[in-house]
Amino acid sequence: MAVDYALYLVTDLTQAILGDRDLVEVVRAAVEGGVTIVQYRDKTSETADLIWVAKALHEVTQKHNVPLLINDRVDVALAVGAEGVHIGQDDMDISSARKLLGPDAIVGVTVSTVQEARIATEGGANYLGIGTMFVTSTKENTKSIIGTAGTREILNALSAMDEKVSTVAIGGINATNVQRVLYQSKATFKALDGVAVVSAIIGAQDPAEAASTLRTLIRTPPPFTTLNSTIKKPKDVQILVGAVPTIVKRLGQITPLCHNMTNLVVQNFAANVALSIGASPIMANYGAEATDLSGLDGALVINMGSVTPDGLTNYVQALRAYNTRGGPVLLDPVGAGATQLRRDAVKTLMAAGYFDVIKGNEGEIQTVAGESGVQQRGVDSGSSTLGEADRARLVKRLAARERNVVLMSGATDYLSDGERTFGISNGHRYLGKITGAGCTLGTTIAAFLAVHREDKLLAALAGILMFEIAAEHAALRDDVRGPGTFVPAFLDELYEISQQASMGKYGWLSAARVRDVDV
Repeated sequence: MAVDYALYLVTDLTQAILGDRDLVEVVRAAVEGGVTIVQYRDKTSETADLIWVAKALHEVTQKHNVPLLINDRVDVALAVGAEGVHIGQDDMDISSARKLLGPDAIVGVTVSTVQEARIATEGGANYLGIGTMFVTSTKENTKSIIGTAGTREILNALSAMDEKVSTVAIGGINATNVQRVLYQSKATFKALDGVAVVSAIIGAQDPAEAASTLRTLIRTPPPFTTLNSTIKKPKDVQILVGAVPTIVKRLGQITPLCHNMTNLVVQNFAANVALSIGASPIMANYGAEATDLSGLDGALVINMGSVTPDGLTNYVQALRAYNTRGGPVLLDPVGAGATQLRRDAVKTLMAAGYFDVIKGNEGEIQTVAGESGVQQRGVDSGSSTLGEADRARLVKRLAARERNVVLMSGATDYLSDGERTFGISNGHRYLGKITGAGCTLGTTIAAFLAVHREDKLLAALAGILMFEIAAEHAALRDDVRGPGTFVPAFLDELYEISQQASMGKYGWLSAARVRDVDV
């Protein structure tokens, strides 16, 4: 039997998930809705009851040519003629299961590390259940939450081993995150073969509809991926910089919505910057509004300047709304390494949805990347602990891991999409002497993402150059004597560049200092 692991259903008999419904009927509906493989998992029932239910389930799955696997219990699998078993790290070893079931049986193994994946693969597993992906209530003893980054690490290792073992991800996967799981977990030469779900189907009011929806999502690229991924993205600095004027002009023509979920300290400044570059700002921190705002072809900025439980809930709601519509989202993890609360907030946001761009200083990017020992002093990055090459490597590695664009700001900004990495040396020291400069750079980049989605790195580069060259121009003015007089001059220069772009004048761009970084 050819095995399709695309939508792998794991049963759950708990009252909280199954309720008072009949498991066999729920599975029947799920299979009719599109489930491609079923695992019967029951850790509490007596053997006779397990066999009785397994036989009933097998009648359903056989009718639809869908394999039935039994969790852990090889004896039950043999008794009902199931197609195979799934075993955990603490269950029977693979070789014993294979000996008892025969060479044609499907044997799957739970893994959460590269080492476990290597051992299971070399032991002859047909597939690996990789996880736990996200926090879930269906397992009492969750060894570790590995997320998409840990899953991708395992897939990369399997690719290097040149093994053909199939893989499914498990743990907290549902209709709100399945596309992101498949997209962000994908390694260079190996992707997941499917996803395993529990409560998203077993606990659904209509299991058939839930399964059908998941199958459709699995087959469909996520809305937040690049609109035209077949276009070859330029790597040459001159070509990239040369494309900036057109994007700046287009922003002024379209006036895209820039939805800011940001702290009260910078709201006014962020709105003025957005207006000066030609965007249309809205300051809306209530997540419920994002359902409507995400449909207006704009972009969202999530700025962690003020973190509260309610604020985090609103961020997640807005993030998911924009992800569903494919609207670009920028994360500015302000002060991410300053407190444990902020570190936890970053983890929550990274698990909740996809960010097209992550922008932060050295300490913030280190925190997002999961590096230990990072301690920021408030929102400041603090003294640098990394050399220039290490900063560039970190940005590239994080961008490759998240399959997005990452910007680390500093005296030299580092920008990468995981394949192309650039250093940008524009800007002025006055930007570090005013409140909200970094936050408003995020606003600027988000506006550019809204009008140039086909190459998000180029969109970010355009926003950075406009913002930082305007700062240089402002600082050179005779009426600027320090940070206080710099701010209004800076807004004027942003507006001036926007006006010049509308008239096809791009002399300002000659100040761009961008270089390719080979790391």
